Amino acid sequence: MRRSASKKTGQSISTTASITSSATDLFRSSSSKASSKEMERIDNLFYSYANRSSGMIDPEGIETLCSDMEVDHTDVRILMLAWKMRAEKQGYFTLEEWRQGLKSLRADTLNKLKKALPDLEKEVKRPSNFVDFYNYAFRYCLTEEKQKSIDIESICQLLDLVLGSHFQAQVDFFIEYLKIQSDYKVINMDQWMGFYRFCNECISMNV
Repeated sequence: MRRSASKKTGQSISTTASITSSATDLFRSSSSKASSKEMERIDNLFYSYANRSSGMIDPEGIETLCSDMEVDHTDVRILMLAWKMRAEKQGYFTLEEWRQGLKSLRADTLNKLKKALPDLEKEVKRPSNFVDFYNYAFRYCLTEEKQKSIDIESICQLLDLVLGSHFQAQVDFFIEYLKIQSDYKVINMDQWMGFYRFCNECISMNV
């Protein structure tokens, strides 16, 4: 009798394991199909804006995307979107960059992408992320090979775009200084990051 009971218990465990395994496989299969469909929609959205010749979304495509999202192409959130994609070339999105960014944002339609922008803005504004974003903004504007600095006019625009909402008084003062001084024609990464540290120190001193 003990052997029979033991045999039935073994069969029960085996059946339960089989059912659990089948359920897990079904879940994985469903999840994989959903992920595949999501990526297909992300790709389709990419190709609706991509240049057929280059296979990338170029400046014209980005302007069209901005228009469809009802966001100005100079809006800082477009730079944040580029940061999220880790886009390497200013004004261009590759398919892989697009996939990385939109999958992370869980946006596989234009409407979802538009709705994701406020959360993206909050994500960037977290102190741990903002330093990386600020650093990225400078590197993103290095459009020439081996370029290590940015002209004063462009830096003034970039400062206002990236830091204006955080340190408006300091940014306004620094921009005014840069426009009237004649010692510097360009700003490098060290100087760019140095100004950010300076702004934070000013805030700390006033607290």
